[in-house]
Amino acid sequence: MIDPLYVASGFGVGFLVGMTGVGGGSLMTPLLILLFGIHPSTAVGTDLCYAAATKTGGSLVHGFARSIHWPAVIRLACGSIPASILTMVAIWQLELDAASQRSLINLVLCFALLLTAVSLIFRKSILDRYRQRIERVRERTTMAGTVVTGALLGVLVSISSVGAGAVGVTALLLLYPRLPMARIVGSDIAHAVPLTLVAGAGHWALGAVDWYLMGVLLMGSLPGIMIGSYSAVRVPQAVLRVTLAAILLVVAAKLASEELHLSTSMVAALVGSVPH
Repeated sequence: MIDPLYVASGFGVGFLVGMTGVGGGSLMTPLLILLFGIHPSTAVGTDLCYAAATKTGGSLVHGFARSIHWPAVIRLACGSIPASILTMVAIWQLELDAASQRSLINLVLCFALLLTAVSLIFRKSILDRYRQRIERVRERTTMAGTVVTGALLGVLVSISSVGAGAVGVTALLLLYPRLPMARIVGSDIAHAVPLTLVAGAGHWALGAVDWYLMGVLLMGSLPGIMIGSYSAVRVPQAVLRVTLAAILLVVAAKLASEELHLSTSMVAALVGSVPH
């Protein structure tokens, strides 16, 4: 049986992604955790594979439109792919139990959601303040900065599945201020494909991917992305960004409060078990 709620959730996330261009991880992963009660590691692993599928289609479209700056993609991948592999190996070596995995992912996810919200709200202010200064930076410095940015995104995406959308676009706008927006977005999507594939494969190896759930989500998200993309021109982008940022802040607060509640309960249980 196909759960219509999963299909509807996939459609809703796809619709918002189509309208805003923000990566689905910042929406889908918290939705799976908070609404459906799926363990964070499974939610992240499933979302990474889901993102690899959806972004492959997006990168093909941008590739045919010649709106991908391949040097930036290669430089990002030089940092993100090794960082993702090392992150997954570290998680495997640590052999964290379910509770520790939940805490780690929730904390990193909260940070990633806050970073995404800040990128959405203050992107224009950040660009206005630093654009002229960055335009004078040497090409070698830009190359190094791109690789470092890729490494940071690799760690962030591998743990939380969030970061390759609004955060990646903002970083590319700062690093490559002369590129048009279409090529910035195309480059970010193209870079997300190998990153989510590698990170998703790592979570699959750890047994944290629900393929049935991924397929059901795709059934709803693919038409949602198409309808959202068509509707995007009819809604002011500033309103969309602020609304989405507000949603992400609320979700981050909800995750943080749940994690605090769980930590408090565990401490209380440990204190209660200590003989007096």
